[in-house]
Amino acid sequence: MTSARGPRLELAVGAFLLLALASLLVLAIASTNGQFGFSRGGTYDLTARFSNLGQLRPNAPVKVGGVTIGRVTGIDLDPVRFDSIVSMKIEDRFNEIPADTSAAILTGGLLGESYIGLSVGGDLEVLQPGEEIAFTSPAVDLMQMVGKYMFGGGGEGADAATPAAPGAGTASPDASPSDEGVLP
Repeated sequence: MTSARGPRLELAVGAFLLLALASLLVLAIASTNGQFGFSRGGTYDLTARFSNLGQLRPNAPVKVGGVTIGRVTGIDLDPVRFDSIVSMKIEDRFNEIPADTSAAILTGGLLGESYIGLSVGGDLEVLQPGEEIAFTSPAVDLMQMVGKYMFGGGGEGADAATPAAPGAGTASPDASPSDEGVLP
């Protein structure tokens, strides 16, 4: 005596499992930005040195004008200079990046992901594969900056460094009451 409820329940459980697997696949594709370790074409390597990486991580995008042209492939520490060395793979179709291009670590929004933003220069020479970007700007540590101004009184000698305007708050002996607050 089998009830009709058994096959319906099995069908519902099967459909739920297929939906769960499809959801995991969509999540995997979204978290890797549609790239699973292979790119659409060839790539070449560039490096850059930074004194502060902030929250930059491997696989972070490398962008020019908001367009992703590559990815961060590795982060290492120079044991001599104690700079962070960032390795990047840039798509071959962007192989004419001027040699005087600068790199900065930027953040998308207040709490967004960190990425490397390239500001293209005007040099006629181009960066060759394996070369290092010479001009870099480190990440801005927002929490350190806020803490410095909240607990440090606005920076070193903020009150002492701002002199009062000449004659501010005092009236000259020959000034009439109607002249107060009016600068000559």
